[in-house]
Amino acid sequence: MRRAPARRLATALLALSTLAPLALAAPPAQAAPPAAATSGADPYAASGFDPHAEDCPPHGLDPALVARLDEAIEHTRQDAGIPGVTVGLWFPGRGSYVRSTGVADKTTGAPMRPDFYSRIGSETKTFTATAVLELVDEGLVGLDDPISHYLHGVPDGEHITIRQLAEMRSGLFSYTADPDFVHALLSDPTRSFTPQELLAYAFRHDNVFAPGADFQYSNTNYILLGLLVEKLARMPLADFIHQRVTGPSEMHHTFLPHGAEFPEPHAHGYTEQTLSGAVADTTDWNPSWGWAAGAMISDLHDLHHWAKDLATGTLLSAATQAQREKFIPVPGFEDAGYGLGLFTTHGWVGHNGSLPGYESVTMYLPEQDATMVILLNTDIIHAGEEPSTLIAKAVTSVVTPDHVYDLPAER
Repeated sequence: MRRAPARRLATALLALSTLAPLALAAPPAQAAPPAAATSGADPYAASGFDPHAEDCPPHGLDPALVARLDEAIEHTRQDAGIPGVTVGLWFPGRGSYVRSTGVADKTTGAPMRPDFYSRIGSETKTFTATAVLELVDEGLVGLDDPISHYLHGVPDGEHITIRQLAEMRSGLFSYTADPDFVHALLSDPTRSFTPQELLAYAFRHDNVFAPGADFQYSNTNYILLGLLVEKLARMPLADFIHQRVTGPSEMHHTFLPHGAEFPEPHAHGYTEQTLSGAVADTTDWNPSWGWAAGAMISDLHDLHHWAKDLATGTLLSAATQAQREKFIPVPGFEDAGYGLGLFTTHGWVGHNGSLPGYESVTMYLPEQDATMVILLNTDIIHAGEEPSTLIAKAVTSVVTPDHVYDLPAER
């Protein structure tokens, strides 16, 4: 749930230590993104979704509620300095709301639109964890198997289980907290990183606690889970996710990119996570450093479908979904917990995402069969909080006042 890299950037440059070799060859080249994500045609033609007709403007909701939503979103957007935001809400039997406000490009003033592709950061973890859990359902891996059974070179890997990786309780140091990694990334944010390079930054550090003893959000866990999928499925992670996760969920505009590719249309992203602290345009930055933990691209339409599939376990057996939903309370979180690649907060179930320039929130509220998707084009903290959290809190305060989305302020 926490963002990466760290907000305060370490800039000391030290020699890169050598990673103990993993028992896995370098992953094969990933497949190109789906045709719908690369063609110059209307990206929604294949699905029949018309963002200007089907979901826009709001349908069915009380006009007074819509007015309050508009006001809350716009007030929060302007107060937090968010360039542009898209909010989608769906309440079956009650109505829907899809609205974009603000700008997608601060230079040209081009407006934010609901049909944009967006980088979704750590929401990637929901797809990687689902891939692992599908392999659990096939009997190819057990949740309580040690990672050392499949990959060598993981510190204390004989005691760290697949479950502990997925639920952020492995104790492995997160490579995104390594100052050398941060310096390397921000010195050239268009460069590519391999999974092995990312793990090298992590494995030079001691584990931060014994396996299962505590909770710490670590992207290292999900790089390992991505490599696990590739080894057991004998194909690139991007292909497995496409064939077994996004394909069955009919998500035609969602994929794990190989590098910096970013289909049109999309918004420009803005961050102050730079070596100088100055705001930068991150549109063409390479998200390979996030890979299985944070590199995926999606859009409002697909995430609307994914929210319920993820929260209800459409792609998994009931038994495996029950394991996924063993939410462990997280210190500092009120009425919240983390499961296997998803979290719960005040009744909502799903995940958020943040990487330089872009943030997202995709949540499902079982009590009301409701879905919320938020996409925005900045990650710049305001008053100590993620901009996506501020928008989600404002939205849910209006539409679900008994279930107000909240995450703790970054420390």
